[in-house]
Amino acid sequence: MVQAGVHTTQLHLVVKCVAAPLSSEFDSGVASLVDTEPSAMGCVFSMPEDRSAAAERAPSTQETSFIEKMKKTGRNIVVFYGSQTGTGEEFANRLSKDAQRYGMKGMAADPEEYDMSELSRLAEIGNSLAIFCMATYGEGDPTDNAQDFYDWLQETDGQLNGVNYTVFALGNKTYEHYNAMGAYVDKRLEELGAKRVFDLGMGDDDGNLEEDFVTWREQFWPAMCEHFGVEASGEDSSVRQYELKEHNDINMNKVYTGELGRLKSFETQKPPFDAKNPFLAPVTVNRKLNKAGDRHLMHLEVDITGSKIRYESGDHVAVYPTNDTVIVNKLGQILGVDLDSVISLNNLDEESNKKHPFPCPTTYRTALTHYLDIIHPPRTNVLYELAQYATDPKDQENMRKMASSAPEGKALYQSFVLEDNRNILAILEDLPSLRPPIDHLCELMPRLQARYYSIASSSKVHPNSIHICAVVVEYTTKTGRLTKGVATTWLKNKLVADNGHKSTVPMYIRKSQFRLPFKASNPVIMVGPGTGIAPFMGFIQERGWLKEQGKEVGETALYCGCRHKEEDYLYQEELEEAEKAGVITKLNVAFSRDQEQKVYVQHLLRTNKEDLWRQIHTDNAHIYICGDARNMARDVQTAFYEIAEELGGMTRTQATDYIKKLMTKGRYSQDVWS
Repeated sequence: MVQAGVHTTQLHLVVKCVAAPLSSEFDSGVASLVDTEPSAMGCVFSMPEDRSAAAERAPSTQETSFIEKMKKTGRNIVVFYGSQTGTGEEFANRLSKDAQRYGMKGMAADPEEYDMSELSRLAEIGNSLAIFCMATYGEGDPTDNAQDFYDWLQETDGQLNGVNYTVFALGNKTYEHYNAMGAYVDKRLEELGAKRVFDLGMGDDDGNLEEDFVTWREQFWPAMCEHFGVEASGEDSSVRQYELKEHNDINMNKVYTGELGRLKSFETQKPPFDAKNPFLAPVTVNRKLNKAGDRHLMHLEVDITGSKIRYESGDHVAVYPTNDTVIVNKLGQILGVDLDSVISLNNLDEESNKKHPFPCPTTYRTALTHYLDIIHPPRTNVLYELAQYATDPKDQENMRKMASSAPEGKALYQSFVLEDNRNILAILEDLPSLRPPIDHLCELMPRLQARYYSIASSSKVHPNSIHICAVVVEYTTKTGRLTKGVATTWLKNKLVADNGHKSTVPMYIRKSQFRLPFKASNPVIMVGPGTGIAPFMGFIQERGWLKEQGKEVGETALYCGCRHKEEDYLYQEELEEAEKAGVITKLNVAFSRDQEQKVYVQHLLRTNKEDLWRQIHTDNAHIYICGDARNMARDVQTAFYEIAEELGGMTRTQATDYIKKLMTKGRYSQDVWS
């Protein structure tokens, strides 16, 4: 997770920390903490799947028995999702919609909203099937909304005989516990007597999660037809999930303007603040950290005075960004619509807990600005659904082809959409025959997710302020378009005073397990190159505060890095001051490009191997890693293996087990993103 630690799909935030955007090149947020549901880069965890942030919920009087609901509405397929950034939920909705092609009726369900012990009753419904789209979060953990279900699976000794099931897992191979949650659900259901009717699907967000899902899905449904003795009804029919209602005469006080939960919650703020009720924190500092170079690294501070919000060093701050108004306006122009029309999209399934895809009534402008992800390349199901509106048969054919699992279609999607990085606006610009109704487009676009950043401050020193460290994502795609990260560009433009008004950031805190040792006398070894330094700024502040209180504070070693000392040495003055004061006992900075041979943090670890081994093996040191999961975290772990081999006289297998035991004991923690 987070801009300095954004996390991604295995949603794997392996986290434990964060500060920069999480996703490939987009700053989509923490996703890595995540279920490998997508993220960004930096220390942001962009959780790209904010559990079901997708929509308003029905009142709490809703039915908690999914069995009774299925019986009442004639459904025989239920698709449960464990989702942190929205991807798992999105896949569940697609599978639920598929069912009608086969004369069946499905429903997507959040396990948090239902009594999962009723799973044993599924056999009461003829030809029934439970599908689980389960994302992995953190270090092999369930997503927030699947935690209770996971606990139940671990504790129950109930029998699930007669229950048919299959599982599709969402993960990221970059992380050690790849698809652990999906694999656990698959294995545990079988142990409880349920019947696996199709093989576990493994989705890898480090590769092409969409392709993995499409391939699995296209093999799954024919197998189900055979199992249940049914036939597909032929062509996929595009069935709308929501119907448009236009409001021509409505009190504008009843129209959502960007709120995530309660109407007018941005005007009258009431604690407690959380994902559905974020606090509008005024920006008090927004400064550029780097002296030169072509990147923009920034330090922001937001004020939480009076909010009752509490945080600890190592926690993540989640922010809700908005899309670029230029892109929103262009979408309105290209589709020829009045963006200020007030509309509602109402679920045609009256029994659904999800009444709207986003808060309604609202305007198209608000939906495209605050609620919908219009920057990430659209998934194949969106292209398939929109293909019907292309008047050029060739465009229509190509869009449908990209949604298939045929090798030619996969290659076309990979090159035209992913490699060329086309968002929905770019696709509309490059396919002039495609002009879908804007309401259908809004129905299909995924929700814009919160971005998670590792907090770069300590509440002991800054109780009313939260600091963020992030790098602005900006690059040119193969088609020559300039692409800007949604959250980091938005944060960059959050000036302290804007036309006399204070800029505010909608935010809340997500707790983390990335914590300093309980005993301050334990040494700590912190490894965080680039914006991965974010949580360690909080750790250093806290160790300094403890020292001032007269506490015995152990050795504090920092291994950080940047490209050039004279360009982007982040927090140089603060770090050198902390070293001078004895708060940092060893400051090691790798300037990767200041010499011919590149030097990274793992090289500095090897240089100090004797000191490190003493701290780890003799003095009970705690190790913390924050930053890139794909390369840095892996290379750093290898360096620790080598140190244990050489100085501990171990084989590689023994060294690996040694480091794994440190992880188990909570002495080797990672807050990484991919």
